[in-house]
Amino acid sequence: MTTTGDITPAIPAPASTTPPKPANYKPLLWLAATGFFMQALDSTIVNTALPAMAHSLGESPLRMQSVIIAYMLTMAIVIPISGWLADRLGTRKIFFAAIFLFTVGSILCASSNTLTQLVMSRVVQGMGGAMLLPVGRLAILRALPRELFLPAMSFITIPGLVGPLIGPTLGGWLVEEISWHWIFLINVPIGILGGLATLRYMPDLKSDEKIPFDIGGYLLLTGGMIALSFALDGLGELGMRHATVTLLLIFGLVSITTYWLHASRKGEHALFSLSLFTLPSYRIGVLGNLFARIGSGSMPFLLPLLLQVCLGHTPAEAGMMMIPVALAAMLSKRFVTPMVRRFGYRRVLVVNTVMVGLSIASFALMTGAEPTWLRILQMGLFGFFNSMQFTCMNTLTLKDLDGKHASSGNGLLSMVMMLAMSLGVASAAAVLAGFSELIGGAANTLAAFHSTFITVGLMTSAAAWIFWQLPHDEPLCEEKGDPVVVQ
Repeated sequence: MTTTGDITPAIPAPASTTPPKPANYKPLLWLAATGFFMQALDSTIVNTALPAMAHSLGESPLRMQSVIIAYMLTMAIVIPISGWLADRLGTRKIFFAAIFLFTVGSILCASSNTLTQLVMSRVVQGMGGAMLLPVGRLAILRALPRELFLPAMSFITIPGLVGPLIGPTLGGWLVEEISWHWIFLINVPIGILGGLATLRYMPDLKSDEKIPFDIGGYLLLTGGMIALSFALDGLGELGMRHATVTLLLIFGLVSITTYWLHASRKGEHALFSLSLFTLPSYRIGVLGNLFARIGSGSMPFLLPLLLQVCLGHTPAEAGMMMIPVALAAMLSKRFVTPMVRRFGYRRVLVVNTVMVGLSIASFALMTGAEPTWLRILQMGLFGFFNSMQFTCMNTLTLKDLDGKHASSGNGLLSMVMMLAMSLGVASAAAVLAGFSELIGGAANTLAAFHSTFITVGLMTSAAAWIFWQLPHDEPLCEEKGDPVVVQ
């Protein structure tokens, strides 16, 4: 559901010295692509297995969002530090550590007997997944000649599109034919082969420039993200009291505000410099990414649950229903550049954000009585508009960054995207829990889902006001041709 090929990981600045370049780049490209595939597949394969996991662990299917939130939030927290670690310790060591943590986390997930154990195991898995793509891209950036970088990046982003295409279907099939444990165990042989290939083919590149890490800013920013996520999750799965949720919300807002003051004092040495926000396109793009992705980020959690819990589909059938979303997402890439050239970012994003919200709200029409073709059309329209939204937002956000801000701006965008998906699942679960309690009774679960889809759709459409702030004179095309589409 969530097209992980749209995720743009942090790419730290190139090393000050040019490292020896390998004679054959293909093993390195395949290695980075495999890491991306592992991360992309695991971001979607879990979704259709949540009801089976809940039954096995003795939990309610409607309270399994922490399995997704733990993975996404951990990735958001680890991404900002992954590039710095690779600079200091070397790309080979960190990439091997990423594969090791991801594989060990997968084994721990498969052996979990309680929801708490599963969530903690997903944290370990997320730590590894957060470093796979950023470090792999960093190694390619430094090892390949500049003229080969674009085709190389196009090659390794293909698994990011394939993973969401086969993930839900494969997950549903494994749950039905074997057990949910195998959605994690299939990572083990891939991880072992990837680890061995890393030791042989991954160049161990470091940076000669020893840049100090802004540990204070990192703790403030990540502390705020964790507090806000726990506050939202506390309204749903954790069942926290309102006083506890309020305290977490206040702590999260205070931490983020304090980071703003900290970054003002640190200047260009901050984790993410505030000078990034002097660019209107970046400022609006980041805020739009945060709020527009909250709604779409909840769909990988809500849709499989609706199909299985309320409409009686098997895990495999629910997985198959996700295929139109991924296919339409891939198709939309052909339309992004012509649309932006003709209408400009402002009009495309304002209209498309509303369309994403309406397509989410349309799932409130699902009752089980509608024809299959109509359900496939709904899925396809959501996938089309949602993918177009991701690509336009990412391109808008990064298009005006200069060399000085490219690494930091890219890293902040990556963190915001993962945070938005985590907050999306947490907020949707909280809204669903609220409507379930308000409407009352398991027999009215479908009505609670319908109300949740309408609410999430309205939340997403409201983000169009952010893109409305773009200037009216937004250029219809770049000076040298088509706008650069960031996948």
